[in-house]
Amino acid sequence: MFSAFSSIDYRSIRASTPAEAAVKRLNGIGEVLSSLDLSAIHTQDEMARALWTLDTADKCIRMILTEFGTERTRDVVREAASLTDLIEQARDEVSSHRDGG
Repeated sequence: MFSAFSSIDYRSIRASTPAEAAVKRLNGIGEVLSSLDLSAIHTQDEMARALWTLDTADKCIRMILTEFGTERTRDVVREAASLTDLIEQARDEVSSHRDGG
């Protein structure tokens, strides 16, 4: 899992502005999240791993917003909010698996 996150920072280094770097990092987190297949969750271990991934992504988003606090543009805020919404939706879906849904 960490290998997926490691390429995020490499791409952001090549950004021309701090805001662009933040958006690139957020896009990388989106790529990691898009690779999650919540429909394939069948065991408690798979559920725990999915929740761990979602929690880690959420923490990364908050760290990016903190790191680029003075460089927050509409694009950065919009991308972060979109990812946070997706994380919440995914958590709800994982919870429905846990509750037998």
